[in-house]
Amino acid sequence: MKTWHYALVVFFGGCCYGILSTFVKLAYLAGFSVNEVIGSQYFFGTLLTWVLFLFTKKKKITLNQTFKLLLSGIPLALTSIFYYQALQTLSASLAIIFLFQFVWIGTLFEWILYKKKPQIGKMISIAILLIGSVLAASIILEGGFVLSWPGTVWALLAAFTFTTFIFLSSAVGKDTPCILKSALLSTGGLVVVLLLFPPMFLFDLPVLMGVAPFGLLLGLFGVVFPPLLFSIGMPNIGPGLGTILTSSELPVAVTMSSLILAEQVSWSQWIGVILILVGIIVGNINFKRQKRVFACIKKTLREVFRISESH
Repeated sequence: MKTWHYALVVFFGGCCYGILSTFVKLAYLAGFSVNEVIGSQYFFGTLLTWVLFLFTKKKKITLNQTFKLLLSGIPLALTSIFYYQALQTLSASLAIIFLFQFVWIGTLFEWILYKKKPQIGKMISIAILLIGSVLAASIILEGGFVLSWPGTVWALLAAFTFTTFIFLSSAVGKDTPCILKSALLSTGGLVVVLLLFPPMFLFDLPVLMGVAPFGLLLGLFGVVFPPLLFSIGMPNIGPGLGTILTSSELPVAVTMSSLILAEQVSWSQWIGVILILVGIIVGNINFKRQKRVFACIKKTLREVFRISESH
């Protein structure tokens, strides 16, 4: 595979996370609790991953490698737990903004751990992504919001653990088959979830049958696909670029809420979505091409704001 193929794989991994919020909201509307939603997500997701593993070519790995991969699954679960806690006291729009800070945290991690100073193109890409995230989450047009310090801390912790998971996906188990690596990562996450949220729903048949469809969808797009896709792509593109590519989750979240939940999406949100996609593109092109892209962005934004002012 070429580098851009791996980048596309990671991009789709980020898109999977963007799907989750819509199904979580539908599960809440159906009357299921946070414990039941998270528990079913990791239970069914881990089960599906191991089923996939049964149909793949087996390869032995050491006990040490197994232990490292299980531990690497911990931040995967903690991201979901912290983010769902943040949503208890923060609006969805504000919570996603704090979570979205993983974009620059990832670049900072890469700088500190790998001594890889970010280039000007990547810094501009991050700036575009953050501006786009504010617009896409519609913070500016909400006319005010309630800032909860506990919610803020939970959301920032989610951003930190998500960044940690991305880095571990890139660094740990490079020689481990992707399906096995994904299965062990999800198993490590499942252990954490079961310890913090005892799976009582498994012993209540009506609740189990009711939450199962949501658990299967959330498990598929939140536990099966992202670790698998990140295991394939991250070791080949690096965590710095990886965090930029995973920002694809926000445009998908906005689009899904519009199409499935029938939530109204303002023009500023769609501009934010476009900016995020532009930021991802900018982060993936070489410096020589960036000048032409920046000129195109400037011209496009000028035209968009001219149209918005005329209305």
